[in-house]
Amino acid sequence: MKNKISLFFACFLFIGTVKAQEIVKLYQGKAPGSEDWTQQEAQMYSDLFKTEVVYNVTDPALLVYQVPKGVKNTGTAIVIAPGGGFQSLSINREGKELAEILSKKGITAFVLKYRLNKTETNDPAREMMEKLKDRAAFEKNSIATIQLAAQDGKNALNYVRNNASKYGVNLKKVGIIGFSAGSTVAMETVLDNKTEQLPDFVANIYGGPRPELLSVPVPQKNIPMFVCAASDDQLKLAPRSIQMYNKWLEAGQSVELHMYSKGGHGFGTGKQNLPVDSWEIRFEEWLTLQGFLN
Repeated sequence: MKNKISLFFACFLFIGTVKAQEIVKLYQGKAPGSEDWTQQEAQMYSDLFKTEVVYNVTDPALLVYQVPKGVKNTGTAIVIAPGGGFQSLSINREGKELAEILSKKGITAFVLKYRLNKTETNDPAREMMEKLKDRAAFEKNSIATIQLAAQDGKNALNYVRNNASKYGVNLKKVGIIGFSAGSTVAMETVLDNKTEQLPDFVANIYGGPRPELLSVPVPQKNIPMFVCAASDDQLKLAPRSIQMYNKWLEAGQSVELHMYSKGGHGFGTGKQNLPVDSWEIRFEEWLTLQGFLN
């Protein structure tokens, strides 16, 4: 196991320079439901999040990371929904870096840039934290945006399936992973979606799906779920991860939970010299167990 971990992190050190081979717009023209939005998409380094973030997204898109030449294509595809409280997207730590890791493992990865709340300042991360002082009001005011972002997630899955032959994707091996707010987008595609559009697997990373989703029945389709979070989550979202785990367990669905004592919120692919740093390896093992990395 030690050699496996060392090899994994050795590979990780060499990522970070690979850019998406393709950027796909999810809609022709302006996205339905936000035609009158005028904010301009931008990107910045967030001192608060310690990573790059994208904000004011009005034109949803997929950043495509194909399986490199020389690597066996597993036929699995995954849509990656970064988090950021629907105020921004942690595009590197919860998007591009994982996409590079997974593509080198034979998985075609699609980083989803979904629609966000309008940012009124030049610091979306701090603006979000200020709004979260009244979480109930913030979540209520974000419902309209969440519904649009959820539609972006569903359309992302549709795009992958409609273009499966282009990327060498097996139509029965299309999944989605969401971080934080991105997990709400991911879980919306599972719990509030048409049967024929459901993903084949889902991963919920320190997610805070809106409470209403906890009362929605689990689909009859078998959709294995991977759940990961830290008990010391600063946003106190760990209980929602456990609730979603219990929901899947009670429905008789396949589910795996990893709850770390330390790691905080938003750890993504960042490194803290803590056990939580190896969650990607646990995810890789789970994908193999479920038949998606074979």
